[in-house]
Amino acid sequence: MAQAPAGRIHRHHKRKPSVNPHTGTKTGTKPRDEPPTLDRVTFGNRLRTARKRFGWTLAQLAERSGVSITTISRAERGQLALGYENFTALGRALEMDMNAMFAGAGVKPAQLDGPVVTRSGKGVVYKGLSIAYEFLGTTAAGKQMSPIVGTVHARQIHGPEDFVRHAGEEFAYVLSGEIEVHFENGEVVHMARGDSLYFDSRLGHAYISVSRQLARIVGMTIGESGHMKSAREGEARSLPVPAAGKPAKRPVKASGKPGKARGGQP
Repeated sequence: MAQAPAGRIHRHHKRKPSVNPHTGTKTGTKPRDEPPTLDRVTFGNRLRTARKRFGWTLAQLAERSGVSITTISRAERGQLALGYENFTALGRALEMDMNAMFAGAGVKPAQLDGPVVTRSGKGVVYKGLSIAYEFLGTTAAGKQMSPIVGTVHARQIHGPEDFVRHAGEEFAYVLSGEIEVHFENGEVVHMARGDSLYFDSRLGHAYISVSRQLARIVGMTIGESGHMKSAREGEARSLPVPAAGKPAKRPVKASGKPGKARGGQP
């Protein structure tokens, strides 16, 4: 039987694990920086500060925004994540730029006077009820578009309160996974990676992930265009004028209840 040469010691070397069992990352790689997150408490403080700047009560802000008193109160206390429709409605009522609402801590947005770069993973993240929004270009105040990278975590439509409605137009492009976009008129659009959708965002809509992994999208909203505004004003001018001495009828909202502030969350 062959023997090892004298003086030579055989050692059994164990292979180093390729993945760090504590961090889950590959050895020799740096952990990825987490994107800045706007937590509910910080966002709530910004809402409260803006409301008090006007000297408004919760009831007065609810009347001006169409968002219920309970929803505003819970959001200000950091107890509730707002959906897109509600935080845009509050932003309009409080004359808050979207970027001021979602800028990172200590960052004051400035007017758009040059290119604005948002590095990978450096947008400001706010987790809404159905989508985790990573807001991009938040240092540019007054911009016409609101771009986001969204992770759709909703899996089903629970009821009419899940549908979002806001003035303007909306665009969505699927980066990964698959989604369904449900519209309040009953239409459902299935979208896979690389598909895109553009629509009038006044029509109630809701996103859900239908793939095994949560879908990621690039989204863009823009305010009401001049054409849309002209069409809306034209419709308003065509409405019959109430007879003298008779009060005008209050508008009926999508819920079917006249003039009631909406408290449902998208």
